[in-house]
Amino acid sequence: MVVGHGMVAHRLVEAVRSGDDAQLWRIVVFGEEPRPAYDRVALTSYVAGWDAEALTLPGADYAGDEAVDLRLGDPVVAVDRDRRRVRTAAGLVQHYDVLVLATGSVPFVPPVPGRELPGCFVYRTIDDLDAIRVAVDRARERGDSPAAAVVGGGLLGLEAAKALRDLGLTPHVVELAPRLMPLQVDEGGGNLLRRLVTDLGVEVHTGTSTDEIRADGDRLRAVLGDGTELDIDLLVFSAGVRPRDELARACGLAVGERGGVLVDDSCRTSDPDVFAVGECAAVNGHVYGLVAPGYAMAEVVAATLLGGQASFPGAETATKLKLLGVDVASFGDVHATTEGALEVVLADAVAGTYAKLVVSDDAGTLLGGVLVGDASRYALLHPLVGSPLPAEPAALLRGDGAEPGAGAEALPDSALVCSCNAVTKGAITEAIVTEGASTVAALKAATRAGTSCGSCVPTLGRLLTACGVEQPKALCEHFPFSRAELFEIVRATRIGTFSQLIAGYGSGHGCAVCKPVVASILASLGGGHILSGEQATLQDTNDRFLANLQRNGTYSVVPRIPGGEITPDKLIVLGEVAKDFGLYTKITGGQRIDLFGATVDQLPHIWRRLVDAGFESGHAYGKAVRTVKSCVGSTWCRYGQQDSVGLAIRLELRYRGLRSPHKIKGGVSGCARECAEARGKDFGVLATEVGWNLYVGGNGGATPRHADLLVSDVDTETLVRVLDRFLMFYVRTADRMQRTSAWLEELDGGLGHLRSVVVDDSLGIAAELEAAMDRHVATYTDEWKGVLDDPDKLARFTSFVNAPGTPDPTVSFRVERGQRVPVSLGIPEVTSR
Repeated sequence: MVVGHGMVAHRLVEAVRSGDDAQLWRIVVFGEEPRPAYDRVALTSYVAGWDAEALTLPGADYAGDEAVDLRLGDPVVAVDRDRRRVRTAAGLVQHYDVLVLATGSVPFVPPVPGRELPGCFVYRTIDDLDAIRVAVDRARERGDSPAAAVVGGGLLGLEAAKALRDLGLTPHVVELAPRLMPLQVDEGGGNLLRRLVTDLGVEVHTGTSTDEIRADGDRLRAVLGDGTELDIDLLVFSAGVRPRDELARACGLAVGERGGVLVDDSCRTSDPDVFAVGECAAVNGHVYGLVAPGYAMAEVVAATLLGGQASFPGAETATKLKLLGVDVASFGDVHATTEGALEVVLADAVAGTYAKLVVSDDAGTLLGGVLVGDASRYALLHPLVGSPLPAEPAALLRGDGAEPGAGAEALPDSALVCSCNAVTKGAITEAIVTEGASTVAALKAATRAGTSCGSCVPTLGRLLTACGVEQPKALCEHFPFSRAELFEIVRATRIGTFSQLIAGYGSGHGCAVCKPVVASILASLGGGHILSGEQATLQDTNDRFLANLQRNGTYSVVPRIPGGEITPDKLIVLGEVAKDFGLYTKITGGQRIDLFGATVDQLPHIWRRLVDAGFESGHAYGKAVRTVKSCVGSTWCRYGQQDSVGLAIRLELRYRGLRSPHKIKGGVSGCARECAEARGKDFGVLATEVGWNLYVGGNGGATPRHADLLVSDVDTETLVRVLDRFLMFYVRTADRMQRTSAWLEELDGGLGHLRSVVVDDSLGIAAELEAAMDRHVATYTDEWKGVLDDPDKLARFTSFVNAPGTPDPTVSFRVERGQRVPVSLGIPEVTSR
């Protein structure tokens, strides 16, 4: 039984119903509102068209699903845990086996005298907005210029102010704190935000309270703590929310000190038969007021109900919003609460922008940041939180061409690596070189670095490597296994989630190293769409949006063009899409066409056009098989000896989407003239008079390596069989971020051992490797289409979480050589004639 039918409750029902053992459960859902679950995050958009159906979540009525019984407009009012049953407002008594509380939260209404007067509202539901609309219409009928007050200047308050302004009112925002959005921005950002919001016609009153509300004929008078009196037509309370835990309290469940139903990492309450998810839940005492953590909780409970093991992975509190048309972004330690934290601020009052980075006391690690007025650098800065800075903070804010890349080894000896215990890079290097500390544990014992918060532990490992110390194979501090060992664990145990894996074989909650690795392993083993359920939270930025992040925060789209062969009709489609969306186009070295400059919200629309025309994802964003380049071969070339185009297309379609430790590129050349540059690829095929030669372990880039000959003069079927084995053996045994070239060089026995395994079957695993590849081929589906066919996945693709569909106006371009290129990061403009 699910009590409540909001966004999180709906996600829970969907997750249970989509599971392998969904038939085990009959689900009864009690909703308080008279309508199915809708998108409360986008509530403000309701004012634009007053269409409640537009907000309804797809499938929320469960039409045709006999396993789900949805009962709306009849909230649960009592829970009898001893008899495991509930009673509703209408008097219905319903038994349950497992109860999930998803009652959400309620608006906090301060104890202001007069708060019950007609004309006072809260801002939480569609019904609330309908009531506000009626009050606005009445105010207009009086012929006055209507005005309103919003009590609360946080995120919800500014959302309410926007809705009121869109209704034609002059809104006043009253905030007790000395600035707007006190939780998300600092004083400097708040000052600019106030100015920008005021310029948009909103009156702002900060550092004061609403002391009294009086009736004044048909209107209201709000008396503020500083003596100001506001003549208004209506007042909206939007001063935060409180978890709805009254059912839990009444039936004796444990609650948090600050409210919320107390649950553990599995979202289980003090009663093992009762769970709680979303804004009513206090996970280990902490209440999350965001929908994303609620979704994660829903997935955890669903996994448990379906016989798995999962735990709440924590929540990302970084936010990028558009409030009243103003960009606001914050991430990490916004208020510099970390001991010794430093702040670097760039404020441009003329341009109306404010940017702050919070760094560690050695200025070497990014701790957090605030962006107001221009959030274009959010996409690049946010992923750097907790990492060594690749450039000076001011340069990162200005965008002086500085990009991530410089590691701990580039820091001066005086730089603090462990700010908790004031340990410098010089002290750590001394312990490695002079005292012989050869492991992270030995470094901790010798210097105390990494013994407090532990955030610098990855840096310790990098410094060991920089000093020439060979590191253990442990993937990270959360798993004592190498990637290859983890692969075998997942394959043998058939574990399907990161939560299960870390619970059984690791420790902690994971990190940016192990999460993408496990995501790749799960995908390699057929774990479903990479944005399904918990998997979505594990991905790198590019995989998270199925596109490549570019330097101005936009994305590039690369459709698959197998073997470089494309029909004129498809070529025209690419041109039309690029033209309609204003995208920069470039032919890549892998014989594909790259479309640059798409914003997050444009991606699904671009994909739809491409998918309808027969294209699919080219996996340019993933650690996967990318392309198989070809020459024209015997079809056209007078020197060609075999059909290189046909083979390249066959291989690319066979291996497309194969997730791997690093990207994989292939090539097929029709003769020894090597026009496809096949011997510079992870696998390369050269045509001979009697068949094909297969080369492996090649690599271009910064450390080029010619591929080694694995087999020669084999027929096509033998070639494919050996290549199947080679790729699957690499996927299973390589380390994280290890290209085939480095893997082959580090492989015990080198090329000889590889040949004995994949050609001679010395380990007896050849059939198993081939079967694994056959499963991959049989289960492949296009990831772009998987998003387009799934409303929940589709909802992830928005530039602003509170304004879905709104394009990001901070992205700007200039024209160069007849195409749009980004204006950002301080790149000098090049004039071309």
